[in-house]
Amino acid sequence: MQFRFLGTGTSVGVPQIGCTCKTCTSSDPRDRRRRCGAYVTDGETGVLIDTPPEMRLSCCEFGVSKVDAVALTHAHMDHVAGFDDVRRFNTINGTMVECNPTDDGANGRTCRVIGKVMPVYAMTDTEVQMHRIFPYISDKGGLHGLYRPQIHFDNADEFGVGAISFSRLMVEHGFPCCGYLVAGKLAYISDCHVIPEATLEKIRGVGTLVINCLREREHPTHLKLSETLRYIELIQPSRAYLIHMCHDFTHAEWLAKLPSGVEPAYDGELLEF
Repeated sequence: MQFRFLGTGTSVGVPQIGCTCKTCTSSDPRDRRRRCGAYVTDGETGVLIDTPPEMRLSCCEFGVSKVDAVALTHAHMDHVAGFDDVRRFNTINGTMVECNPTDDGANGRTCRVIGKVMPVYAMTDTEVQMHRIFPYISDKGGLHGLYRPQIHFDNADEFGVGAISFSRLMVEHGFPCCGYLVAGKLAYISDCHVIPEATLEKIRGVGTLVINCLREREHPTHLKLSETLRYIELIQPSRAYLIHMCHDFTHAEWLAKLPSGVEPAYDGELLEF
């Protein structure tokens, strides 16, 4: 299994618009943090975790062309604003059929792609919010073959995509939010300020923990550094990676602050299992 960080930054990204701080103007590519998302692969199977605003750019840069499902953590825009680009994967996964050039959707062509519906795993509340944000999504294409993405929502707490298993991890982010335990090996928690005891029990001793760490200062809905380190101590993973980081520190400065076995993730970083 491989796990790729598509983005590791907070909701405004790094660099921030109009900011000239040392992190936002850094020449270190690890300091350029897109909004949080990830890509999990195992053999021929690929799954996106969240669809952030820069998803298309990340997919192009890191060679993501095979997506069999999407798993959403919640419907904040920094995690779902790229959702419309899922329609490209409807096309990639679709079936080419012959058609009459005068048929609806043919647009003068003699063949066209019938898009394949994408399974999207999300909490029920997230599904409701996604339909409000993107009122045109459904499990069917629209008139004349337009208005994808074509989506089927699934609210299952546990599911499998190919050989990859997923189990929802409930957390608090000012409201109920979730992360995922992937293949029993990696716990992904991008947004939270409280991890309930039931979730801690589920992931205690996990091999790899990917966890929110916004900054050192307090925040009402995200973990600060001391809180993140406390949770890492409670969970006792073999290794831990910080994500959803703001521009308060450069990658090098984060590294200097962190104990052994804990490091800031960076966009494009690839983990192998």
